[in-house]
Amino acid sequence: METIVNRVANSPLKTINLEHFYPETDFVSLDLKDFLFQGLLLKEKDFRASMKAYPWDEIGGKTLLIYCSTDAIIPVWAYSLVAKYASTQVKNIYVGNQQAYLSHYYQKVIEKLDVSAYKDQMVVIKGCSDKEVPPAAYAFLTAKLVPIVKSVMYGEPCSTVPIYKRPKV
Repeated sequence: METIVNRVANSPLKTINLEHFYPETDFVSLDLKDFLFQGLLLKEKDFRASMKAYPWDEIGGKTLLIYCSTDAIIPVWAYSLVAKYASTQVKNIYVGNQQAYLSHYYQKVIEKLDVSAYKDQMVVIKGCSDKEVPPAAYAFLTAKLVPIVKSVMYGEPCSTVPIYKRPKV
């Protein structure tokens, strides 16, 4: 009888799952268009009144994403006014949508990541995840790994797409 060998489990591949670095926060989005006259024009008096009346306590402890989904020109002070009211209630404030926030977040995390354990290793960057890992995170991590690893692959250990292989000298 032939013995079944799990070649994936016995593989020298090291897997990095970017989902493990996903921020532990809930998001709340604030679309400034909802506070503009006809979704396009900021009237200072009305905007100030809307910010003062907004139920800030309902978004406590979350990451606030401030953006405008229209092509309105938003004065810089408007973002500061939002921050004035939100800062004591929220965990973080970010100007941009969730995709932009996640790209920025992952860039900071990957910059600080110690990858020395992957020196001269064959690395798989896990592809499938239950959380929304932005494409930029994969690019940031690959760029950080290329100078030190033997190879970088994308996907699952049983089915990978080759990304980089160190040339033989």
